[in-house]
Amino acid sequence: MADYKTLDDIEVRGKRVLVRLDLNVPMKDGKVTDATRIERQAPTVRELSEKGARVIVLSHFERPGGKVVPEMSLKPVAAALAEVLKRPVAFADDCVGPVAEAAVDKLSDGDVLLLENTRFHKGEEKNDPEFAKALAANGDIYVNDAFSAAHRAHASTEGLAHLLPSAAGRSMEAELSHLAKALDKPERPLMAVVGGAKISSKIALLENLVARVNVLVIGGAMANTFLLAQGHAIGKSLAEKDQVETAQRILAKAETGGAMVLLPSDVVVAREFKAGASSRIVGIADVDEDEMILDVGPRTIQAFGRQLDKTKTVVWNGPFGAFEIPPFDRGTTSAAKAVAERTKDGKLLSVAGGGDTVAALAHAGVVDDFTYVSTAGGAFLEWLEGRTLPGVAALAGK
Repeated sequence: MADYKTLDDIEVRGKRVLVRLDLNVPMKDGKVTDATRIERQAPTVRELSEKGARVIVLSHFERPGGKVVPEMSLKPVAAALAEVLKRPVAFADDCVGPVAEAAVDKLSDGDVLLLENTRFHKGEEKNDPEFAKALAANGDIYVNDAFSAAHRAHASTEGLAHLLPSAAGRSMEAELSHLAKALDKPERPLMAVVGGAKISSKIALLENLVARVNVLVIGGAMANTFLLAQGHAIGKSLAEKDQVETAQRILAKAETGGAMVLLPSDVVVAREFKAGASSRIVGIADVDEDEMILDVGPRTIQAFGRQLDKTKTVVWNGPFGAFEIPPFDRGTTSAAKAVAERTKDGKLLSVAGGGDTVAALAHAGVVDDFTYVSTAGGAFLEWLEGRTLPGVAALAGK
């Protein structure tokens, strides 16, 4: 990871600090239904406030397309932020111009202000220099704590970092620190677990990981495409026949680079995809034409456990099977618990994130037992792909 400043490196008392958070949280009937993301970023706001900064929070919310959409206002989020912070949060009906300026001028040291949705302005997503300057006019320092938006080069995530003294917030710092330990400078052997439905959405991720890890574990429906690439019959299982050559290329790259690829050796199959459906466990050579693969079997999990015993670092993205519907959640749950147990025993550094991963680990009851679980989604996936994240690069002045 590139070098960047943190809250430890900046003096904030009496300063107007523009803090980019990601408050794009689930809402229903005007109320936040899941405050996890707010809770992750609250320590930065709280610390700045306690240090005497005048904290001015910036965030996007949904996709208003550069115009004011009342249903996409951040105003209801101000109450949720105040509840998590246990202190008042003022709100301004715009993020630039006279309205924002007047609200900022009213702040005293330690106060917190949330500005309106940055995406109500076309200049945000275009990373327009003039819009970035308008945002910067209300601040003396810029702090980015929105890793989940760091893969987008927008005015409030990238442009601002070039206009004001900048630093990473505590959530961003934690994310970058754990990601560096997991993939940039890992303790080896290093294992990557990649699951999910489609190879096509994870080609760049797989090709980056297979060149960097010691063991690549492939689960979910994408494993079916790899099994197909190896000549196995997979019945009615979900697979991408047009990605068979991609799977073969990744397998060849693994063999050339010395990475082990762990694919299912046995699977759970059923004739219908529904809760409580009649199912059976078979070897991968014994899937009937009218059956679909919906999870990995116990032999596969045992093989996973044996590899895990030799592993020092695990990066996890995606489930092993259709975890949302019992009994097809057993593979994912068993594997997740195995990683959690070894992490708790101090034998493993485990970092997970992206897509359905958080939901799968929550289903297994192990979110708090991994070393770090990212809620960043797209940014986490782009990092796994080895791509430069504009919001991170900007903090390092690159």
